[in-house]
Amino acid sequence: MKKLFFAGLLFVLMLCGLSGYGYYVLHRPGGLQQSVVAVIPKGAGSSHVAEILYDKGVISSPFFFRAAARLCQFDKYLRAGEYYFPAGISVYDVMQKIRKGDVVYHRLTIPEGLTSTQIAEIINAVPNLIGEDVVHIPEGSMLPETYAYKLGDSKKEIVSAAQKALTKVLDEAWQRRSNEVPVETKEELLVLASIIEKETSVPEERRLVASVFVNRLNKGMRLQTDPTVIYALTGGRGDLGRPLYRKDLRFDSPYNTYLNYGLPPTPICHPGKASIMAAADPEITDYLFFVASGNGGHNFARTLREHNSNVRHWKRIR
Repeated sequence: MKKLFFAGLLFVLMLCGLSGYGYYVLHRPGGLQQSVVAVIPKGAGSSHVAEILYDKGVISSPFFFRAAARLCQFDKYLRAGEYYFPAGISVYDVMQKIRKGDVVYHRLTIPEGLTSTQIAEIINAVPNLIGEDVVHIPEGSMLPETYAYKLGDSKKEIVSAAQKALTKVLDEAWQRRSNEVPVETKEELLVLASIIEKETSVPEERRLVASVFVNRLNKGMRLQTDPTVIYALTGGRGDLGRPLYRKDLRFDSPYNTYLNYGLPPTPICHPGKASIMAAADPEITDYLFFVASGNGGHNFARTLREHNSNVRHWKRIR
């Protein structure tokens, strides 16, 4: 009985020792000298994952990784994706990352004021996005913002996320809109916001610019805004690449607000949230005109006489 007792005790001690050593090996800092990124493909088993991690230097023993994964039942929860492994990461933390699907996220920024053509070029140029190239995006239907995506996401998913974000912001702006704004639909509010976006990049001016257009619409005046003419001339492809000429203001297009009353038929760009909110809640003013001031902003005027004086000032600076 004593021999059996001591044999059992020795076995327990050895088991505890092995468990303690196994815990130590699992949690001790690994030998990875510098951070790396590794891609685990879909359907990869623990053996394939172990080889990938070994080739990248993340682990030092594929056999130990496979045994530990099976013992800890991590091999049932291996998730595909792109993973970032910092220098010195332990085997346990490696398995935890893959089990949780703690993948790398990339960021794609869509700047305010771009047309659908320009945004499509940005999205289609991202190498990590899969799927067919984006060809047609309704003008003004996406919210300019920074979007996170992971390896394997598609171009269409980015477009869909940006369109859902736009819908949310537009709904919020519509609920907060002023009674002074002469628009009947959310789409018309978006058209107005797109013009504001193209006219100023100064945050403090957006509501003032909005007030000018709202005042002109309420008085039955033409908007006479250059960005609508540029949009007409370029077909929505982007910048004109030259100054506007006087003859351009006679270009026959429903977007030309020098010829036509009211708003253009569609947005002329994708406005940001600030411009959408400015369109919904403009400053209360009696301004009817504005022109560049020469210092990055604009000079606003109530009368044509004041405006002509501001124009002469701008021409002298230019």
